[in-house]
Formats: sequence, structure tokens, C-alpha cells
Amino acid sequence: MNKYEMLYIIANEISDEAKEAVIAKFEKIVTDNGGSVEKIDKWGTRKLAYPINYKAEGYYVLMTFTAEPTLNKEIERVAGISDEVIRQMITRL
Repeated sequence: MNKYEMLYIIANEISDEAKEAVIAKFEKIVTDNGGSVEKIDKWGTRKLAYPINYKAEGYYVLMTFTAEPTLNKEIERVAGISDEVIRQMITRL
């Protein structure tokens, strides 16, 4: 099992409940596949460095977790098909 960080940006125009649901969805993916979430750091709304899909702001979330290397593909797949996620990046610590 390796330790990872996932930084993802959620669309800012969705409700607070929807943002919490997206955060819970990624946490559930990790825990359901045998990993463990160590920390979720909600950075809040920040201005993007450049517009992405005509959006100027996003809600930043940093999740630190431990999981098998194969889980990264599943998380990237789910983030790719989620309309709420603007960008995501997973790095190994």
C-alpha cells in the first residue's frame, strides 16, 4: 500500500451539500477498495490560475490517503466522468 495525495477542484456554483457529497463519494471509493483516508483538507473557494470551461473560481480539496496502486485508475475514471470535478491530480508521497 502506498501513500497518495489527491488535489481536486469542484465547480464552485454547486450547492454546499453537493460539494460535501462529492467529497464523500471520493472518500467512499478509497475505503470501499481497502484503502484508508488519512486527512481531507478543504481549502475552500479560490480563483483559478486560468479559466477552465469558462469558470474563474473553484472549490479546492486535498485528500491524503493510503491505497493500492491500482485504485488510482478507478479514482481518475470516476473524477473524469463527474461533471462537478473540474480538475484532479493524484501524486504519490
